[in-house]
Amino acid sequence: MSATRPSAGPGLMLPGLREVYAAFVREADALAALPGPLEAEAWTSARLGALEAAAPDARARRAALGDLITCLRAAATPGARAFLSTLAAIGPVEGRKAAGRAADGLGDVPAAPWEGSLGRVVPGQAWLVQEGPLDGDRLVCEFRYEGAGTSGLHAVAVRLGHGDAAAEVVIVGDVPALMAAARQAMRAELCVVQPYEAAAVGPRLRAALNRDDAEPLPEASYPAMALARHRAALLP
Repeated sequence: MSATRPSAGPGLMLPGLREVYAAFVREADALAALPGPLEAEAWTSARLGALEAAAPDARARRAALGDLITCLRAAATPGARAFLSTLAAIGPVEGRKAAGRAADGLGDVPAAPWEGSLGRVVPGQAWLVQEGPLDGDRLVCEFRYEGAGTSGLHAVAVRLGHGDAAAEVVIVGDVPALMAAARQAMRAELCVVQPYEAAAVGPRLRAALNRDDAEPLPEASYPAMALARHRAALLP
């Protein structure tokens, strides 16, 4: 079936988003060519962030996720399989099994070379960066892919605002550069940087990223949310 016609087959719960799903299916053609799992996870997280930012509530977000999985399964392209596999690894928990089943159903479609590494990361060092009483704490948590050494080293950086709500969420690909800049700022007495126990940062980070009562995130933070939530769930 053509990737430009994901509306065929089972009906959609939110047919008004048909063109959005079609656009995601078309864009997924570039996904399988990305160099590694981190790039694929960040790409997928950005699309999920667009759905979350547009959804009026959690119910609509779940419906859109289900529709997207249906459209990707119907498209049956290498990009669609890569998208589904990434959703199964780092997407919202409520959609992972359905995405995994849909990806498995495309067994004859070529898999991306990094498919087996998706979501297989282990936590590393965690840092607390305090920039001032009005700026809130910034939590920086490093992650590595299993068996990949320093390849794919990245970090989730979350700035906490009032009441420990997430005020900024980013995925950092160049961790050494980030920490070098933080230490330089510390020497200039612009901030304090200190190691943070994983047992302490995990609960705090999960609470910040999964609050239903928090104010809407800045638009720039939504693309990182799905990936940040997946990584936070791996912390003690």
